[in-house]
Amino acid sequence: MAVSLAACGSAKESGDKAEASKSDSKGPITVGLLLPENQTARYEKFDKPLIEKKVSELTDGTGKVVYANAKQDATTQNQQVDTMITNKVSVLMIDAVDAKAIKGSVQKAKEAGIPVVAYDRLAEGPIDAYTSFDNEEVGRVQGKALLDELGDKAKSGDIVMMNGAVTDPNAALFKKGAHSALDGKVNIGKEYDTKEWKPDNANANMEGAISALGKNKIIGVYSANDGMAGGIITALKGAGFAKLPPVTGQDAELAGVQRIVNGEQFMSVYKSYPQEAEIGAEMAVALAKGEKLDSIAKDSVDSDSAKGIPTVLVPVVSLTKDNINETVIKDGFYTAGEICTGKFKTACDKIGLK
Repeated sequence: MAVSLAACGSAKESGDKAEASKSDSKGPITVGLLLPENQTARYEKFDKPLIEKKVSELTDGTGKVVYANAKQDATTQNQQVDTMITNKVSVLMIDAVDAKAIKGSVQKAKEAGIPVVAYDRLAEGPIDAYTSFDNEEVGRVQGKALLDELGDKAKSGDIVMMNGAVTDPNAALFKKGAHSALDGKVNIGKEYDTKEWKPDNANANMEGAISALGKNKIIGVYSANDGMAGGIITALKGAGFAKLPPVTGQDAELAGVQRIVNGEQFMSVYKSYPQEAEIGAEMAVALAKGEKLDSIAKDSVDSDSAKGIPTVLVPVVSLTKDNINETVIKDGFYTAGEICTGKFKTACDKIGLK
């Protein structure tokens, strides 16, 4: 009976906290936005301002976004969540540095009656909603593009696989998707999980791969994102490759797009951050208002700690020099003027960027 009463008391306290939070949220909606790092240009160039704009639109200008960037430190991100709970935000949008390490903080938010949207990465804990891209499909798109580019030479040498950080659940999905496209069709000479997604770490890994395999054996590189592709290409150039092997990427970062234009990087994966940001903001505002997500999320996913999480997955596109005009320029990501600066102008003219 003592155990039973303790459980009841705990449930009542949780319920009281939730009710208190709901009454607090009768004022203007405050969205606590926690992004994982600033190494990748997308977060502060696209995600943050797009989410701010959509939250403002959905709340007739009364809602606001409180922002924090963890700079790739999981402990820092947990502290940022604690601060936002203390400050009684209406809802949290969390792009986790470490999906497992954030679990306790998500639980704290739940106990405080603050709903949580897992944004871009599926965090552990009692998540209320999730939006991202089809991350296995990202890996498949990258792997297939590399395979198609290698053609009948796919088994004439080795490829190097440069995956993302093991702390990022998306990295595992990119890796799984890439392997589904590549396994049995290429020789994987070396494969790495790159600490913190850092270009410097990818550069060091690539130098190790070149040393181990020999530069004449490497015919292609699977890179999980554009930042790492930059570090990889620096290593390839430093090793004196007469012609760079095809290197994949992801995120359509400006530097990555410029490398594609210039023929140094083969492809990237273009993901519509505006679409993802708008959906994430819609989920956050709806949850802050106590509304159901039926009209927003038609699918659901399971994590290791939660089942049936309302989910929206946004499609992705393989980006090469052939479709830059129809993707990143058409959607207003970049202008031709931003891409075609200085040394890139001649290459832009050749492929008709405008």
